[in-house]
Amino acid sequence: MALIEFDQSKKRDVVLIGRVTLDFNPNELNRTLDKVKTFSMYLGGSPGNMAVGINKLGKKVGFIGCVSDDQFGDFVINYFNDRGIDTSQMVRAKNGERIGLTFTEIKSETESSILMYRNDVADLQIGPQDVSEEYIADSKILIISGTALAASPSREACLIAAQYAKKHGTKIIFDIDYRPYSWKSKEEISIYYSTVAQLSDIIIGSRDEVNLTELLDEEAKEPADHVLAEKYISYGNKIVIIKHGKKGSLAYTADKKVYKVESYHIKLLKSFGGGDAYGSAFVYGLLEGWSVPDALQHGTAHAAMVVASHSCSEAMQTVEQIDAFMKEHKDEKVITELAWEDRL
Repeated sequence: MALIEFDQSKKRDVVLIGRVTLDFNPNELNRTLDKVKTFSMYLGGSPGNMAVGINKLGKKVGFIGCVSDDQFGDFVINYFNDRGIDTSQMVRAKNGERIGLTFTEIKSETESSILMYRNDVADLQIGPQDVSEEYIADSKILIISGTALAASPSREACLIAAQYAKKHGTKIIFDIDYRPYSWKSKEEISIYYSTVAQLSDIIIGSRDEVNLTELLDEEAKEPADHVLAEKYISYGNKIVIIKHGKKGSLAYTADKKVYKVESYHIKLLKSFGGGDAYGSAFVYGLLEGWSVPDALQHGTAHAAMVVASHSCSEAMQTVEQIDAFMKEHKDEKVITELAWEDRL
């Protein structure tokens, strides 16, 4: 029996709720933003990128979100529609809120930064009234982005979506995706992050992001990864993935297995976008009924391919392209099973 089983009678594979924005990536590389003259515009935002990635891998994808009522909002809706991503659950901002903008800075292959414009953004205007119970019920997976929990009414939309998912057996993936710009305090973050983490079936986040699900005493010693994983598995999660940057990540499963995930050796172009590619291919593998290690390896290969490309959304790959990459790098071992209490 698979660790996670999906109701095959549901017509939609994945629905995502959260932010979709615009990325402006510099055409002049290896310099700071103040030295850049031109940019290329792409669809962005972690949930938006994952929607494109899962769709590119051949799965049926829908999106619940709010975009600006202007030409940039048109760009997003048209981009999704052109690729067959369902936009029937997307709405337009009613009070002049604008789509979020992200300017990326590529200083070197390993050093990048992100400058976000997040004041009065449209994506945080999605409300509970915009979430259809029937739509959630007919989806195998609901992916909730932690950024969407940063303010009302978006946070209430996410919570009611999670309630509908639990009611109808739709699996919940919580992609923590922490961005500090819209949050007011650690206490506020822990309330909403811990609530969704306790409702979810899979949690994905960096160690710092997973820490935010707890109100940790700043002077106290951080609990080990496996302790946090055990806590959320006890609430019903089947997989908890904790990322440690260049050291790799650890994937804990409810059947008491833990896998160390390392990166493929490739020439980087930028250091962002890999997480969204990783997540999309990992979700694809789970939907295909693969083992957790196989799904993780597919996600790791996809991440390597995207960080070697200029964009995020436009660089998402097909199943055949990822398989070809893995065949080319077949001698690299990126997944290792560890003992439960091992550390990186």
